[in-house]
Amino acid sequence: QVRLVESGGGLVQPGGSLRLSCEASGSFFSIFSMAWYRQAPGKERELVAASISSDNKKYADSVKGRFTISRDNSKNAVYLQMNSLKSDDTAVYYCNSDIFNTARDEAPTIYWGQGTQVTVSS
Repeated sequence: QVRLVESGGGLVQPGGSLRLSCEASGSFFSIFSMAWYRQAPGKERELVAASISSDNKKYADSVKGRFTISRDNSKNAVYLQMNSLKSDDTAVYYCNSDIFNTARDEAPTIYWGQGTQVTVSS
């Protein structure tokens, strides 16, 4: 059973920084991509940043220049460094990963973490 476990959320003042971490555990063949989504109260879940490879990353326009996604393939982990945080960044942040469970899989399975709360407030 594959699990994604997030950590690093919390309360931070506007202009501050936080670093989110997510590690995939369990038995699987390979990871295709890892990403971060967020969902604010009353809003739909949205993509924040995604990483398919070291040179294939994308960001939501609202976080470009402030957030950085990175991966440690040796740990099956993805990180989200969030700088210059704004109140609009307040949301539950979810780790997402497309994972090939076996070498025979024709398509990856989508997995989600349980979410971690990020609150930006003075």
